[in-house]
Amino acid sequence: MFKGFHHIGLYVKDSARSLKFYEEGFGGKVTMSFGPDDHKIYMVELAPGAVVELIPHDTVEDANSPWAHIALHTDNCKADFDRAVAAGAKVKSAPAEHDWMTNAFVIGPDGESIEFFQTEK
Repeated sequence: MFKGFHHIGLYVKDSARSLKFYEEGFGGKVTMSFGPDDHKIYMVELAPGAVVELIPHDTVEDANSPWAHIALHTDNCKADFDRAVAAGAKVKSAPAEHDWMTNAFVIGPDGESIEFFQTEK
C-alpha cells in the first residue's frame, strides 16, 4: 500500500552547489548520503515528507531532463512492483534489498521513471 511520495530524484551538474542551494535556500537537512565521494548522492529533507535526492548528472546514461524519477513510499515494494508490471509498466530494475531499504524501478506509459521505495522490512 502506498504511503505517499518519498522523494523526487533530481539530476545535478554540481553537487556542492546544489546541496548548498537546497540547504541555504530551503533550510534543507541532509538525512543520508551514499556513493563514492566524487559522485555522492544526497537525500535532502526540505520538510517532513518533502525530500529531494540530488544525483550527480554524470552518474547516469540519460539525463535529458533535470528530474530523474519520482519515488513512491510503499509498505510492500514487491507487490506494488508486480502490480505495476501487470498493468503494463516496463521493468527498469526488479526489487532489490539494501541495508536500509528495498527499491525497484518501472517505466510508465509515457516514459516516466517510477521508483517503489520501502524503508521498513
